[in-house]
Amino acid sequence: MEPRLNFYKTNPEAMKALGALEQRIARCGLEKPLVELVRLRASQINGCAYCMDLHSSDALKAGEDARRLATLSTWHETPFFSDRERAALAWTEALTRVAETHVPDAVWEGVRPHFTPEEVVDLTLLVSTINTWNRFAIAFRKLPA
Repeated sequence: MEPRLNFYKTNPEAMKALGALEQRIARCGLEKPLVELVRLRASQINGCAYCMDLHSSDALKAGEDARRLATLSTWHETPFFSDRERAALAWTEALTRVAETHVPDAVWEGVRPHFTPEEVVDLTLLVSTINTWNRFAIAFRKLPA
């Protein structure tokens, strides 16, 4: 597989806009390990090799446990994730698969006890942003280094 184009060089203004979203995410109150789990899970669902490589590496650097990362795609079946993380991962999956799920009420009811309204908005921004990055990386064939 060959890269199609360098979207950073081709349209720096578009990438600047995505960078502004990342700056907001960096300032939000969501804990860094959770942010990386969400980014990695969405990237797994979308099949984005570049983002999976990047965010698994970032998660390990931030102190994430390799065992949790190895079982992230089966988080439903493992005891390694907190209730808050499980709610975030369910929200991530529902939003990433929005055309299929339409974000069911049960997922909404599951996220509400674990996140403040402001955090749910930040979590939604996080999920939406990583899905956007996945689409750029997949569409233009950005490859892991």
